[in-house]
Amino acid sequence: MKKILIYITILFSLSVNGQETVYPAPRQVGTTVITNATVHVGNGQVLNNATIIITDGKIAAVGNNISIPPGSTQVNAQGKQVYPGLILPITNLGLVEIGAVRASNDVQELGEMNPNIHSIVAYNTDSKVINTLRSNGILLANVVPEGSFVAGQSSVVQLDAWNYEDAAYKTDGGLHVYMPSLLARPRRVRGAGPQQPDEDPVKEGLQKVDGLKDFFREAKAYYNQSSHTNTNLKFESVQHLFDKKQKLYVHANTVKQMLVALDFVKEFDFDVVIVGGSDSWQIADLLKQNNVAVILDTPHSLPTLNDDDVDQPYKTAAALHKAGVLFAISDEDGQTRGRNLPFNAGTTAAYGLSKEEALQAITLNAAKILGVSDKTGSIEVGKDANIIISEGDILDMRTSQVTDAFIQGRKIDLTDKHKQLNERYKRKYGLKDF
Repeated sequence: MKKILIYITILFSLSVNGQETVYPAPRQVGTTVITNATVHVGNGQVLNNATIIITDGKIAAVGNNISIPPGSTQVNAQGKQVYPGLILPITNLGLVEIGAVRASNDVQELGEMNPNIHSIVAYNTDSKVINTLRSNGILLANVVPEGSFVAGQSSVVQLDAWNYEDAAYKTDGGLHVYMPSLLARPRRVRGAGPQQPDEDPVKEGLQKVDGLKDFFREAKAYYNQSSHTNTNLKFESVQHLFDKKQKLYVHANTVKQMLVALDFVKEFDFDVVIVGGSDSWQIADLLKQNNVAVILDTPHSLPTLNDDDVDQPYKTAAALHKAGVLFAISDEDGQTRGRNLPFNAGTTAAYGLSKEEALQAITLNAAKILGVSDKTGSIEVGKDANIIISEGDILDMRTSQVTDAFIQGRKIDLTDKHKQLNERYKRKYGLKDF
């Protein structure tokens, strides 16, 4: 009997502390009103003592002196800050759970040319990581495949769903290419000094790029044919690059890599986005001329090259903004898994951007790059009610504390594994909140 009681106690503690008890919120019914709010719209505008009306998952009204509909549910945001839901533009969220556990990874396929791979079908809505992002105000994410030269298609998901079909916000919005390094580095052998590589890595990388261009030329010819005897899945998967319904995301950091990426704009007129772009500040004017956007993946990092300023990763966002380049900020750090997104943006606000410009880099700018700005990215009438409420500045890790979050008007549960473990060990050791 004693053993049975122990087993029951263990099962009960697991059910209490398990994130599995956090269910997706039901569809919004009726009207929700956020009152007395300091609203950061996401487009640079700030409204003081404003009201937001949410009906059927959409923002019905926002501004001052707005009448509150009778019978509505009211959320008093007095003394708090209201923001659009943050958007993580590059992540392997839901594809990688524990990097060191192979069975929990579904982020890549065999082979170098996988344009027909769709990340959305592998997205795991039960990932423990998802809820930790929501607690920091991140409500949408672009889920990206990895591991190949041409890795496949990414999709935008909203972070409160039962399955990947429910999560899908914009499916197959872009194709991801990981640019070869194009840097000649000597190969080292254990116990020996530097040696020259057997093959020139620059020449080898450029050959891979030329092969990709040949693939796109053949795909374009396939696209221009009115009918096909046989269906080619790889050609079919890139057809929307030519009509610009999809974007080509090129993962590149050095100037040489980015200049090669610009060839895809010049020859194919693709809508190109540079991902990484740590040295994009050096060719900001050229990126602007070619209408190429940039996603800065990890501002909290060391410079790419030895000659760069030690604080260059913090200053790059301001340099792009000054040149008029559309840019967004991400958090690709494998340790933080995206949680530091708002604080990455906050650092750029200390190095040349204003607070609202930094906020825009993780809201409206990110939505524009991902092709979802018609639905989200700012608190404007007609858009989905993806909204967060914080007790302090969302960009400041000292004061940021998200108290409420809404995805498409649904008030979501902000419980996560971190909070559960915190409560568990506070109770164990009789600790109090500091």
